[in-house]
Amino acid sequence: MGSLPSPPRPSSPPPSPTHSLSNYRVCATFCLREPSPNLNISNWIEIYDPSTNSWTHVTSIPGLVENHILKGFSMVSMGDSLYIIGGRLCHKELSHTSDECSSLVDMEVQVSSSVLRYNVATDQWSTCAPLGVARCDFACTVSDNKIYVAGGKTTLACARGISSAELYDPELDKWIHMPNMSTLRYKCVGVTWQNKIYILGGFAEPVRKNSDVPPIMVRSSAEVYDTQTKKWELIIGMWQLDVPPNQIVDVGGRLFSSGDCFKQWKGHIESYDGELNIWNEVDGSHLHSLNSLISSDNEMWAHSQRRYLTMAPIGDHLYFLAIHGLMDNDLPRTMSIVHRFDTSATSNNWTSMEPMEEDREKELCGHACVVHLS
Repeated sequence: MGSLPSPPRPSSPPPSPTHSLSNYRVCATFCLREPSPNLNISNWIEIYDPSTNSWTHVTSIPGLVENHILKGFSMVSMGDSLYIIGGRLCHKELSHTSDECSSLVDMEVQVSSSVLRYNVATDQWSTCAPLGVARCDFACTVSDNKIYVAGGKTTLACARGISSAELYDPELDKWIHMPNMSTLRYKCVGVTWQNKIYILGGFAEPVRKNSDVPPIMVRSSAEVYDTQTKKWELIIGMWQLDVPPNQIVDVGGRLFSSGDCFKQWKGHIESYDGELNIWNEVDGSHLHSLNSLISSDNEMWAHSQRRYLTMAPIGDHLYFLAIHGLMDNDLPRTMSIVHRFDTSATSNNWTSMEPMEEDREKELCGHACVVHLS
C-alpha cells in the first residue's frame, strides 16, 4: 500500500502555530485479518499525515516469523522514533466452532521481551535492550524522555497479571527495575499526567490476599508513581469501572477517554476531574455512533461495521482512527476514516476527513501514537 492522498473536508485551522500539523505523524500497526497464499500477514506500520489526510505504508516490523503476528505490545514515541515493546507472538488458525461453522483465531506462541526502535525520519530499525521481564497486555507511557512499563502478563499459561514495573533510559539503552505496584494488573492503561505515572484499571487484584481493599474496587483503581519519591500510591475509583479502559490520553493537562476495551466508543468522550475523582461527559462530544459523521456521499460505508478504533492527541485535538470492514460482492474491503474532535471549541467540535478505501481486510494490532518530527 502506498501513499493515498486525499484532501480533508473544510475545517478550522490548528489551534496554535506551535502545533503545526505538518510536523506530526500518527503511527499505527496493522496485519491482515486472514492468511493469504501470496502475502505475509505479519505486522506493518502505517503513518497518517494529518496535514494532507494521507496514509502511507512505511515499514514492516522486523524479526517476526513469516505469517506470525505481534499483539498485546506497546508502541510509544520519543522524538522522531517509535518503540515497539514486548507483546505476544501469535499465528492464525481455523477453529471449528460447529460442524457448519469455523472462524480464525489467534493462537498464542510466546510472550516477548524484545524492544525495537524505528526512526521515522531515517526509516531505520535498531534493536534496544530487552525488557527485564517479558510482558504483554501491560501499561506503558513516556515521561521525561524515559519509557515506563508496568503490569501485564509474563506467561501465556498464567491467568493473573503481574505487579512488576521498569523504566527504559534511551541514553543508557538500559531497563531499570522500579518498585512493584501493590496490585497485580493486566490490560491496564498507562498515561503521564501532572508529572506522575498513572496505571489505570485492568484486570487487577491485590498482591496481598488480606488486603483491606475489595477486589471489585481494585479493578476500578489506579496506581500512581511519583518519579521524585519513587513510590506508588493506590487511588480507589479513579477509573470507576471494573472493565479495563481502552485508551486514556492527556490533552492540555486534561485526561480524556472514549470507552473501554469491550466498547471502544461509548457514545461520547469523557474528561477526568481530579478534584472530584469522577469522569464527566465532554460538551459537544456526544454521538450515538461515529458512523453518523460519515458523509452522505459515502452512504455505503455509513452503514458498514466499524471494527477498530484508536485515538491520538495532537495539540488541542483528538484524532480518532476508525477502521471499517465491508463485504462487497463477496470481496472484503476496508475503509480507514479519521474523525477529529476539538477539545477547545465551544461548538462544531467534530470534523470528519475523506475516507480511504482498500480492497483487502486489515486488522488494527495496537493503539496509535504520535511522532513529532523535528
